[in-house]
Amino acid sequence: MPQKAHLLIVDDEANTLASLARAFRLAGHEATVCDNAAKGLELAKSQHFDLILSDVVMPGKDGLSLLEDLKSQGVTAPVVMMSGQAHIEMAVRATRLGALDFLEKPISTEKLLLTVENGLRLQRLEAENRQLRQRLAQVQRVAASETRVCILGETGTGKELAARTLHEGSPRASGPFITLNCAAVPAELIESELFGHEKGSFTGAAGRHIGKFEQAERGTIFLDEIGDMPLPMQAKLLRVLEEGEVERIGGDKPIAVDVRVLVATHRNLESQVREGKFRQDLFHRVYVFPLLLPPLRERREDIAALVEHFSRQVSAQNSWKAVPFTLEAMQAFQEYSWPGNVRELRNMVERVMLLATDGQVDLATVQLALPYMPAATSAGVPSSGSLADRVQSFEREVILAELKRNNYNVTNAAKILGLERSHLYKKAEQLGIDLSAIRKEQESSHY
Repeated sequence: MPQKAHLLIVDDEANTLASLARAFRLAGHEATVCDNAAKGLELAKSQHFDLILSDVVMPGKDGLSLLEDLKSQGVTAPVVMMSGQAHIEMAVRATRLGALDFLEKPISTEKLLLTVENGLRLQRLEAENRQLRQRLAQVQRVAASETRVCILGETGTGKELAARTLHEGSPRASGPFITLNCAAVPAELIESELFGHEKGSFTGAAGRHIGKFEQAERGTIFLDEIGDMPLPMQAKLLRVLEEGEVERIGGDKPIAVDVRVLVATHRNLESQVREGKFRQDLFHRVYVFPLLLPPLRERREDIAALVEHFSRQVSAQNSWKAVPFTLEAMQAFQEYSWPGNVRELRNMVERVMLLATDGQVDLATVQLALPYMPAATSAGVPSSGSLADRVQSFEREVILAELKRNNYNVTNAAKILGLERSHLYKKAEQLGIDLSAIRKEQESSHY
């Protein structure tokens, strides 16, 4: 469902204010109304609105003057202008002054809601882009520093890739990038892996082993799943971070190391500290700049771009021709929850490209690759699109289903749906259902 938004409506006609406010509230939005431009400007400056809808022709200050004032005084909400006396020059001027759209009265509810939804979507995208640019600037600054970064995210969100990106953006980029998954190394071996050992220091130590910290000299070491590191090892890691020295098992002197440390975990380290599973002093050493990687299900708008990226990557690696994805296949990808996140998505892209027939990846291919992936075009309420689009799609599915249950008898279907027969014909025409063609097709199938 669309997110609830707070809208400001400025119009000198009371009936217009009432009808627009009612339409927006039925669509799940909050509407504030006022009957003149001066009050509209005052409200827009004192409150936050997601979108402003204003008439052009009003007593006193007109809507175009209001638009000009809104833009000059820093109000960032998108503005939609409307008028019952519209002409080309008026629309052109409104656009030049920064209006998102210009609607001619009388305005259909469908057109109004679609315009508002597009405006709200644009506003959200601009806000997200501002946040992303700010976040990117922060990440670039921290990459260029020696700051320790703790990368947070579920399995498969790309934590190692993020760590490698930080390394490549740092002054240490020409140095080594060494990784260790703390959850994958047995507790009795992790000290040797990190700090190394001397020959004969324990049973099986047939020769000297250089640990990860020494290997990462003048570069970066990435400790993945640090939340799974055993407590005794946490104490030893803390000493290294505090003193900048390691000591090999069986060694008799400390070795200075010049290494930047990045860590990652899918666990909640603060909860781990409270439960006594992670040292508080180590937490403060590694949790300097937290970097959160959200799961793929929370950024479905990125899926299409990621699919395109991975398909190009897979094609290049295997010397394959490009394989396009149909709209239905892409929608199925966007509706799936992706518990394995980006890693699972990448694997799935390669799998469906292997299974693709007729030179494309269609919905059948996707369902063959992952049988429990939902059919994107099945009946029901769509999970994307404007309110009007979703309602229309659902109405269409209901009418088609009822017609099928009644062997395409329009009279019976209309009766069950509580509609006049003529009303059903009109509604079907609005929804793109050709009842005449359906009836002819059914009649011809009986011969």
